[in-house]
Parts: sequence; C-alpha cells; structure tokens
Amino acid sequence: MIPLRSTQEETVWQRVVSIDEWLLLSVRRWESRLLTRLMQSLTRLGDPASWICVGLALGLAGGEGPHYCALLGTAAGLALAVSQPLKRLCCRKRPSSGIVGFAALSDNPDAFSFPSGHTAVAFAVAVAFAGQAGALGGLTLFLAIGIAVSRVYLGAHYPLDVAAGALVGSLCGVAAKLIVAQYPLVKLVGYATLAWSRSPSLS
Repeated sequence: MIPLRSTQEETVWQRVVSIDEWLLLSVRRWESRLLTRLMQSLTRLGDPASWICVGLALGLAGGEGPHYCALLGTAAGLALAVSQPLKRLCCRKRPSSGIVGFAALSDNPDAFSFPSGHTAVAFAVAVAFAGQAGALGGLTLFLAIGIAVSRVYLGAHYPLDVAAGALVGSLCGVAAKLIVAQYPLVKLVGYATLAWSRSPSLS
C-alpha cells in the first residue's frame, strides 16, 4: 500500500507540474516588445531599491507617513524572512533551468523559483496597506497583481510560484498590521528593514 500511495502522490504532483508549465508557456505566447518593456518595468517596481525609496519617502512625509513606512518595512521584512528560507528549502529550479529551450526575459538573481519573493513582498505590503486612508491600499494591490503577472510573463517564475508568493505575502501582511498596531516599538524594526532589505534577493 505504501509504494502505491507514493506512486499516486507522485503522479498527482507530476500533473500539477505539467499544468504549471503549460500555463507558463501559454502566458509566453503574449510576448511582444511593448508588453515586455511594461512587464520589465513592473518587475523593477518590485525590486528592493524601489521599496526602499517608497519607504523612505513615506517616513519623511509627516502625518501618517511614518506609520505607513513601519507597515511597509515590517510587511516586507516578514515576507523576506519567510519566502527566502522556503526557496532554499524547496530548491525548485527556475523555468529557464527546468524547461529545455526556455529563456527568461530578465536576469534571475538566484537559482530558485518557489515561492516568488517579488510577489510575496508586494502582496505583503498591499495587505498591510489595505483599509488605510486614501487610495494607498488599492494602488498597492494593483501594483502587487502587476508584479505577480510580470514574474510569470518574464519567465522568472511558474504560476504556482507566484500563487504561493501571494499567499505567503498576504499572511505576512496581516501579521504586519497586527504587529505594528499592538507593538508600536516594532515600528523601529520596520524602519531598519528598509536598509536590511538591500542585501537579500526579492525574486
């Protein structure tokens, strides 16, 4: 019974991987010069330098700015702390290494694909900002979705990587809101994260 169960589980996983690859290759059919430039721009908006600039701008803005800065830094820090070890634990190869003849449309900072760090951080920030005054929550959610799509379009990640990143990020965003609300001193951690997040890869 045990070998049979193992074989069945392997077959299910193989089907999941096959569907994942099919979805990735289907998205690649959208490829065009204009769309590639747009997706590369969206991915760059999810890079560490972009989040650092946004966080610093919020921190210096006055009013609720420092609070938003703390939310951003805490959410991003939690997403990094969860997604990066998961990547090293799962060790799923990037599509350009796992699919023969497939080439990414942007540089990959590391060899691992699951989950998507860009997506995790983007959704963590979006969920942390959800319900805040003004259009900040909606804008960051729109940006998070765009970043997620860009990671698949550019061939940096499979759709499953991005879905997992969105889930991880959403949970981290909820945790960040609770932490900043309950423990104001943790805001300092949020600020510090903006500097620390220069070194780890978000992808």
